[in-house]
Amino acid sequence: MKKWGLFIILFIVLTGCRSTSFDGHSVIDWVDFIKWDGIEYDGIYSGVLADEKYIGEKLGTVKYKVADNVTNPNYKIRNGDAAFHEKGTEIFTIKGQPNLIAVKDSSQINGYKVYHSRNVKAQQWHFRNVPIDKVIEVEIFQLYTAEGNKRLSKYTNREELNHILQLLKYGEESPNFQPNTEKGDPDYYQIILYTDEPIAYKYDVLNDGSTYYWYPWDTEILSNEIQSYLKAK
Repeated sequence: MKKWGLFIILFIVLTGCRSTSFDGHSVIDWVDFIKWDGIEYDGIYSGVLADEKYIGEKLGTVKYKVADNVTNPNYKIRNGDAAFHEKGTEIFTIKGQPNLIAVKDSSQINGYKVYHSRNVKAQQWHFRNVPIDKVIEVEIFQLYTAEGNKRLSKYTNREELNHILQLLKYGEESPNFQPNTEKGDPDYYQIILYTDEPIAYKYDVLNDGSTYYWYPWDTEILSNEIQSYLKAK
């Protein structure tokens, strides 16, 4: 299955990791974190940098990548450690956001991965907290295509924005839904909701060939009307 881990956020505050023993060796599943200046930051899974203009001063660089290098579950995380970023990866502030940092990441929309201090609740980026009336632009991407992540369309027309947001808002809760994978993995799309803030809201929408669904909290089924927006424009 492609990237099912996108929907499983491992958030273990005290250790930053989970370890299991296999043939006498520890296998550690690291949370996507960075530690800087005594503060641990976790990756925001439902947020993305809205524009590079919001990047502030350079704080420094990653000193050590723990994934693939640390097998001791008692390892004490140090300043400059990152779960998955290579040594030398640049770390930046985000203007007007003292509890957020960003690192360059070409795999991310707009070129940066955003992290929040563990002193800040990640829930603020959940869909139920989106200021719907402040959304000024929506971008649609298709993920894992032959060309990589491909932008399909952008919407700024108020009527179209309202329709997209209503389709998302009134999905049908279906916590027991199981996608049909007989013909392979579902198609993945990403919807980015921009306001006038530095962090845009990012959500995945999937289609198993007959049903569109997503995970704003529990699984929800979306109206097939969403299909008209999930195409090249």
